[in-house]
Amino acid sequence: MSLAGKSAFVTGGGTGAGAAIAQALAAEGAQVTICGRRLAPLEAVASRAPGIRAVVCDITDEAAMSAAVAEAQPDIVVANAGISDSAPFTKTDLNAFKRMVNVNLTGTFLTLREGAKALKDKPWGRLIAIASTAGLKGYAYVAPYAAAKHGVVGMVKSVALEFARKGVTVNAVCPGFLDTEMTEQSIANIVEKTGRSPEEARATLEATNPMHRLVPPEDVAAAVLWLCSPGSDMVTGQAISVSGGET
Repeated sequence: MSLAGKSAFVTGGGTGAGAAIAQALAAEGAQVTICGRRLAPLEAVASRAPGIRAVVCDITDEAAMSAAVAEAQPDIVVANAGISDSAPFTKTDLNAFKRMVNVNLTGTFLTLREGAKALKDKPWGRLIAIASTAGLKGYAYVAPYAAAKHGVVGMVKSVALEFARKGVTVNAVCPGFLDTEMTEQSIANIVEKTGRSPEEARATLEATNPMHRLVPPEDVAAAVLWLCSPGSDMVTGQAISVSGGET
């Protein structure tokens, strides 16, 4: 495949799956704009490939997202940015719930909506949300996160129907626990709250995957590339699990 002549916009492109996705798209010839709130990690990713450009942008800022996506004029939009946190349901305060929804659902909404506007007059396009297996099932202690990711999956299915006859596919990629910085933060949270060792905490997360391993971010990037490749035109409105058989 070749994405030469295509442009892409990837949120949360400075770390983890977002960085892997940006580099994979650039390796196939796409001109990639990555955005995030911190310039240093974005610039570090951009320095690895000539086709990657870094832009500081908060995905929950409507005006900023509108301007950033309009400038990039992407053919491919990947709503990857997100955050996670955990707490017992009865100890989850309203502000924590709102924060999970604001970043993981509202931020994805703004990214995909602005991407859809940019694709309005194009004959081909891809809108892709990086959701989670938490958007397909429940996990204890992450109810707000799971609620937001379920919302992402529902939004993708609905938007896909609107664009089904316009040459634009809309899909979600749903990884299990990723081998990324975000999961390292989850491991640290488990250690702090339970007294387990980091090795025990990691093993707990790995055990959710039937392969007993964390998902490599490169596997998520490969799924995104497939959704952008020839032969994927009939795949839309799907929530594709990348989880070693968990879902």
